[in-house]
Amino acid sequence: MTSGQENALEAGQNYVDIMAFSKAGLIQQLSSPAGDDYSKADATFAANNVDADWNAEAVEAAENYLDTMSFSKQGLIEQLSSPAGDKFTKEQATHAANQVY
Repeated sequence: MTSGQENALEAGQNYVDIMAFSKAGLIQQLSSPAGDDYSKADATFAANNVDADWNAEAVEAAENYLDTMSFSKQGLIEQLSSPAGDKFTKEQATHAANQVY
């Protein structure tokens, strides 16, 4: 493991430990110049190797949304799976909505 991979993995694990992230959202956060600015390769390595249950992350995100806003079940799925939103897969978003509704 390179130092970049190790650092990105540590940062990625910290993120999923404290906030709800999708795999794609975590890669974006880690690789974005406005985020951690790791290389896309290191960010992808980190997302592939963090100790995360992506379905559970989606449920956590859904609960967070419903704690502060009103969403229909379908609207919640769209928010969770949107490329402009949380970037969960449609399957993960549907799982989450089914858990919280």
